[in-house]
Amino acid sequence: MFERPDPPRLRVVSDDVYPGWEEIYRDNVERVYKIMFAKVGNRPDAEDLTAEVFMAALRPLRVSASVGEVRAYLVVTARTVLAAYWRRTLGVAVTTLDEDSAQTMFTTVGAPAGPALDNPARAEAILAALPDRYARILRLRFLEACTLREAAGELGITVGNAKVLQHRALRQAARLGGEMTT
Repeated sequence: MFERPDPPRLRVVSDDVYPGWEEIYRDNVERVYKIMFAKVGNRPDAEDLTAEVFMAALRPLRVSASVGEVRAYLVVTARTVLAAYWRRTLGVAVTTLDEDSAQTMFTTVGAPAGPALDNPARAEAILAALPDRYARILRLRFLEACTLREAAGELGITVGNAKVLQHRALRQAARLGGEMTT
């Protein structure tokens, strides 16, 4: 009477290789862009960072590498490019990156933390100087380890609005942090 739909099929990554760079780009650009957009929350930066990933991978990546190796290398390169972006923007290295980054929060791992994170009192001073909504989104995302979806739910806004709010809050926090050091 009721037929069950077929379960979703997994996509098997074979040991095939790409014929050339154009195919590597076409097959992976959307995936890299989605990862970057989920991390930075705005289109212009995500596009720039995606281009940076492919430019950084151009020389060292072998076209003869398997599809799986190419994808793994691009994820590692994306992690490096993203860490450099956050270091430039905030003085903080964000180096945790996974395939489901739209559901994942930023975490700082490994590299030295920025001045605000080394000094909790300074971080609190920066948060206190931000508008309430900016401080709240940053507290939820970075201090309380909420996902973007959870933070949006807590604030009663859409996920898209939360991304924009987080991006603006990070920019203003970086500006305030810079002013506090000068």
